[in-house]
Amino acid sequence: MDAVIDGLQLVLHWPTPGYLALGVLIGIYFGAVPGLGGLVGMAILLPFTFGMEPASAFAFLLGMYAVTCTSDTLACVLLGVPGTAASQATVLDGYPMAQKGEASRAFGAAFTWSAIGGVVGAIVLGLSIPVVRPLILSFSAPEFLMLGVLALTMVGGLSGNSLLKGCAGATLGLLLATVGYATAGTIPRFWFEQPYLLEGIPLIPLVLGLFGLPELLSLATSNSAISRVSQAESKTGVMTGVRDAFIHWWLGLRCAAIGVYIGMLPGVGGSVVDWVAYGHAVQSTRNKENYGKGDVRGVIAPEAANNAMRGGALIPTIAFAIPGSASMAILLGAFTVHGLEPGPALLTTRLDITFSLVWTLVFANILASGLLLLWGTQISKATFVPGHLILPSVVLFVFMGGWISGNNLGDLITLVVFGVLGTVMRNAGWPRPPVALGLILGPIMENAFHLSVRIHQYTWLTRPIVLVLMALIVATVALAARRTLKQRAEPGKGPVAEDGGGKQDLRLSIPYGALLTFVFAGAIGMAMQWDHIVRYFPLVIAVPGLLLAAGALGVDLRQGLALRAARTAGTAPAKGALLAEAGPAIRFLLWIAGIVAATLLIGLMPALLGFVALYLLRWGRTSWRFAAIYTAASWLFLYVMFTLIVPVVWHRGLLMDWLGI
Repeated sequence: MDAVIDGLQLVLHWPTPGYLALGVLIGIYFGAVPGLGGLVGMAILLPFTFGMEPASAFAFLLGMYAVTCTSDTLACVLLGVPGTAASQATVLDGYPMAQKGEASRAFGAAFTWSAIGGVVGAIVLGLSIPVVRPLILSFSAPEFLMLGVLALTMVGGLSGNSLLKGCAGATLGLLLATVGYATAGTIPRFWFEQPYLLEGIPLIPLVLGLFGLPELLSLATSNSAISRVSQAESKTGVMTGVRDAFIHWWLGLRCAAIGVYIGMLPGVGGSVVDWVAYGHAVQSTRNKENYGKGDVRGVIAPEAANNAMRGGALIPTIAFAIPGSASMAILLGAFTVHGLEPGPALLTTRLDITFSLVWTLVFANILASGLLLLWGTQISKATFVPGHLILPSVVLFVFMGGWISGNNLGDLITLVVFGVLGTVMRNAGWPRPPVALGLILGPIMENAFHLSVRIHQYTWLTRPIVLVLMALIVATVALAARRTLKQRAEPGKGPVAEDGGGKQDLRLSIPYGALLTFVFAGAIGMAMQWDHIVRYFPLVIAVPGLLLAAGALGVDLRQGLALRAARTAGTAPAKGALLAEAGPAIRFLLWIAGIVAATLLIGLMPALLGFVALYLLRWGRTSWRFAAIYTAASWLFLYVMFTLIVPVVWHRGLLMDWLGI
């Protein structure tokens, strides 16, 4: 108790509260902008802590880091874009709630449980440090591998209306993760003689493309606001969400506990915690039909878990100097800079510093959630603004989020390519979340796979925790299969954890399934030419991926033949012309591709500003005066944010180099 009180005094001693508040405000912004997040914030803020007292420095860093999982809800709900990797599951119900005019309700529930989850994580951090060593040390490569399989199975089984398509998407994500140099060798894989691919496919452009551009396309072609109902028709508010949070208190507490203990697992927690919590929410409730369509429980579960995860991630960092993530690795660097050594010292002689971190998490989460609850009603009004006025600024965020990850033109190409792929998947009924999670977990699982085989041969399959995880995987598949069969018997009665509608256009689904089958078959053919160490993991992925994709394609072909027979008999509506229906979508995607082409010629900033002005004039039909003011404000934002605050290397363009400008 003396250490607890000493830690509190350290946090309350000025100027530490000021640095904490400043870190929270910065963290709110970094979490809300897709592509930034806690890692970028830690890297930027670390040099500013030189010369500070340790308590002030860690209050500044952790104040920022702790709240990025709170403010990332803004992008999830308003834009349908994950603000950070740990908030992807929030999109599934948060964005449909915004479309129903319930954005403020989603904010109320999310921010309430963000505060509670963060406090729970901090409390468990304070209580668990002496007893968690056996739990953490019992997880090695085999357990990490099976935990990854469990997470992918959960997401694949809960996404969309087809278990086959969900699991095929997960294997596609794992296959994409093998692009570039192998973790167990120096042979590049699937790089097609393109040096850009040697380092692998970057996560942030892929996620922004898969989730962000399809929603922007929907906003542009619908000629409406994000909300599909008027502001007058919306009957909910922030306090409605707060009441929802306390109604579902038991679900929130369970998911917060899940977040803490998954957060303890080094390198895995932040990637899977929201999906595991979302899967638990779906599988532990009886009335599942509203999940994926705007169910507030689908917001509470991942938000409670990903905020509690922050406290859990600190446990291996403080106790054993094992960073749970890249952000925690930077925090370890901060410990070194300030003369502190994680491990026994922070648990004995410097326990006051450890408890100052606990108090920092508590105050940061409460402060950030309180501010966002106060602002939630005003922020939610953005969902009622005409979409053409919002879209250009969102495009700036999405493209800059993709650009700052590597300052490479290839990142923008990746963004557009996966935007097209995400649009096809969205309308074809193939779930997108498993692809993103597969890419995140791929390197971790491949490394764990090789270590398991080399160290344990095949006896790792009989380890107790591995057997428990296998049983959970089998149970997850069985429950998902049962849900799929029930949905076929009673359409519309099950959860649809993808895109809020589970729609499926067989005219897109069948070609996509055929393409995916070809990709897996081609991957097998290419992998067979490599050394056995390098080809091992891609083959383990591609073979089941081929079977899953072929099985999903077979189901689609059967449905297509049945639908064709019904149309012939006159018992089904006639199909429309696919190209005519897709015309506006194709035009918008050409506009987006034009940004990349213009970047190559005239540079990134002129290309983005040109898009803003032309879109407002041609697509939005605004006046030239309004377009000029909007474009000038966009330039000011880009200059201040990405030149002064977060310096980036702007692409100059071939024409600029030729003119010597």
